[in-house]
Amino acid sequence: MLKQITEPFKYEKLSIAGDKNKSIKKARPKAKIGTVRRIASYLAYNKGLLIVVILMVIASSCLGLAGPFLVGKVIDDYIVPKQTNGLLYFLLLLAGVYLLYSLFLWLQNILMIGIAQNTVLAMRRQLFEHFHKLPVAFFDKRQHGELMSRVTNDIDNISSTLNDSVIQIFSSVITLIGTLSMMLWLSPMLTLITLIIVPLMFLGMKWITKRTGRFFKEQQKSLGELNGFIEEMISGQSIIKTFSQEQKVIAECIEKSERLKQVGFWARAFSGFVPKLLNMLNNLSFAIIAGIGGILALYGMVTIGVIVAFTEYTRQFTRPLNDLSNEFNTLLAAVAGAERVFDILDEDEEIKDEKDAAPLPDVKGEVEFQHVSFAYEKGNDTLKDVSFKAAPGQTVALVGPTGAGKTTIINLLSRFYDVNSGKILIDGYDMSEVTRDSLRQQMGFVLQDAFLFQGTVRENIRYGRLDATDEEIEEAAKLANAYSFIMKLPKQFDTMLKRDGSSISQGQKQLLSIARAFLAKPAILILDEATSNIDTITEIKIQEAMRRLMKGRTSFVIAHRLNTIQQADQIMVVDDGQIIESGTHDSLLREKGAYFDLYHSQSRDNHEGLN
Repeated sequence: MLKQITEPFKYEKLSIAGDKNKSIKKARPKAKIGTVRRIASYLAYNKGLLIVVILMVIASSCLGLAGPFLVGKVIDDYIVPKQTNGLLYFLLLLAGVYLLYSLFLWLQNILMIGIAQNTVLAMRRQLFEHFHKLPVAFFDKRQHGELMSRVTNDIDNISSTLNDSVIQIFSSVITLIGTLSMMLWLSPMLTLITLIIVPLMFLGMKWITKRTGRFFKEQQKSLGELNGFIEEMISGQSIIKTFSQEQKVIAECIEKSERLKQVGFWARAFSGFVPKLLNMLNNLSFAIIAGIGGILALYGMVTIGVIVAFTEYTRQFTRPLNDLSNEFNTLLAAVAGAERVFDILDEDEEIKDEKDAAPLPDVKGEVEFQHVSFAYEKGNDTLKDVSFKAAPGQTVALVGPTGAGKTTIINLLSRFYDVNSGKILIDGYDMSEVTRDSLRQQMGFVLQDAFLFQGTVRENIRYGRLDATDEEIEEAAKLANAYSFIMKLPKQFDTMLKRDGSSISQGQKQLLSIARAFLAKPAILILDEATSNIDTITEIKIQEAMRRLMKGRTSFVIAHRLNTIQQADQIMVVDDGQIIESGTHDSLLREKGAYFDLYHSQSRDNHEGLN
């Protein structure tokens, strides 16, 4: 059976032979302890309730210890001597002890659930807030689905552990200490015999948990990778179907799923050995105590009640060890998830504004790059000594081959990245000396891939300025040529859009993004030509709306089709991180340089396409 289960794993070189395993990094004990402490720090938000829970755990543990002792007293004082006077009192006392024990267990579990939910709420909120403080470069390098896995799966693992394991671990420790004390008090000799099996328990647990922790960590990593892959494939379904790549992505998904299945199998298999081992040793201990205790009772060294109480305490002694081993494996899974969460929380936030940074006042829109250089990776410059100036209200078009640096200029202007050298000035203000928020509030963006949130049409337009009135939203829609199609929607401005606006056309999404930009009333516009793959009528509406939006504003247009930017005040040809040509459409054609070649190449391609 095991061979059948593990057969699909043969393609992976994943050893389970302890130190020989090179494919999974060794767990770092200090890092694990630091992670546990960090999780515990979140519990401090509910310190008062946690103290109440701890007191209840102590009370329930003490009541649990009192039960076997009272049973032994009943046997020795009433059942063996056949004494009935006072037996009812003891039985009622015993019933009361177990009722209170159950009540305290129920209350502490209810309170701990509340504490756990408050804790993971604080953790999830902190993680989500931190996402919005991270630089754009962080998201450029990560799969979105993998990041989603950290907010959901990893934090859910922590939640499950806090719900079930914290109380269990604390209760087990108290029960273990209390049980050992009672056993020593009843019979030191039997206690010594019981303790003989403890080293066997710890050796077995150490061998198992040494391997389990690595697999749980790898399991969480594999789960995050699978989530990221699935999220990416679902988002790209149209491309997958267009190129008939279904079988390829299915094969990739199966491979990642098999990997997750493999590490998940061994994590659970090893962790499942622990309770089986402890149960076996527990039964062995019970048999030894029963046999030796019976011999001692024959010689009058212990009473029958003591033997009965002691055997129950023996079970109580091994039960916390069993519980601790089970919870330890659960804790390992939670720690693996928490490490992934804390990895994100420890990522450097977007570079904070300078201490003396001031809000950027309302500007006219003059933009100047002074000898700007920038590299995404050290030693590989994307922009090299770029200088230019855009007057207020001018339209500046950026053209050039893919990877030339056009988008990088926009990223620097938006301060998604900071320059490595040189300066960028807005109306004479050095961008590095103003706050990012005040800078971006004076910018509007209309990108090639318009993004809409799940919500109403009105809410999506209002995203441009949250304090806008309904009348201002409707006026922005009219200016963007979006009003007519909005009024044809089932609930007009209150129509609910699906995630990413999938319920409307690409052209309609662009019109709404233009309306959003109108509402923001920016001084500077960033435009990524947004009319590709759109029907002619909608394209005319979009271009008309964009011309209206650009009027009186400094606009930077990343141009893909050169026939759309012939009226630009300044056209800059970017190649290999440098501005190699700059001028108007007519002047650049007269120079017969790179722009001339690019323009006529597009014209020839368009002509051939029509033929």
